[in-house]
Amino acid sequence: MTASTSKGIVYPQSTDHTRLWEHLQTLATTADSVIFGNIDRQIFTSSGTWTRPSNAVAVYVRVQAGGGGSGGCGATGSGQAACAPGGSGGEYAEGWLTPSTAGASVAVTVGAGGNGGSAGANAGSNGGGSSFGALITTVGGSGGSGASAVTSGSTAASNGGSGGTGGDFRLPGGDGGNGQVISATAIKFNNGGAAYLSNMRRATGIVATSTSGFDGYSYGGGASGPSLGASQAAVAGSNGAPGIVIVTTYTA
Repeated sequence: MTASTSKGIVYPQSTDHTRLWEHLQTLATTADSVIFGNIDRQIFTSSGTWTRPSNAVAVYVRVQAGGGGSGGCGATGSGQAACAPGGSGGEYAEGWLTPSTAGASVAVTVGAGGNGGSAGANAGSNGGGSSFGALITTVGGSGGSGASAVTSGSTAASNGGSGGTGGDFRLPGGDGGNGQVISATAIKFNNGGAAYLSNMRRATGIVATSTSGFDGYSYGGGASGPSLGASQAAVAGSNGAPGIVIVTTYTA
């Protein structure tokens, strides 16, 4: 006679004359089916379908949403400046799944980075959400606002992406940095928001002429905002970085 543990390992429970080595062989054979032996890793930098490998024991999923684009700046006159805030970073989540919960295949969505706003005081677009089916979802970072020419003032940035579902751990994206104008100088703070899988994108710094900012860092970082000094033409914002989904399956 035999019995099984809750994890499926068969062990002897017998008073017959089965030899000891036969019991040990049964125990070793069944244990092989629930002990990690190999790793299958599927990395998605674009949307696709995850297929569960054979002999799966556990599935570990990491999901990063895309970062927001920064807004553009309107043209400035004499004694004016403009400084658009940075886009925010995308949300991150991760979790462990049993093979039966994950299923045989799952639709994977990888969020695109948000586009920078067109030249002028035009907002950047939000980053796209990434997901592992409906099991783990994340929200992309928000696009930064556009900035008009002023003699002094601040343009507030948006909060990082948040509000997804599922998983065992999640972290909102980092906020974008505010755009700040002092006199006819556009001064920094308009960094792109960080994400769990990316660094913050540096601000454009004190600008006497014109800069369009910097695209967000992979994966999921927000773009830093553009800045204009006095008497400059309108400038567009920069793009957020796309997300990524990493699925690691531990197999017997």
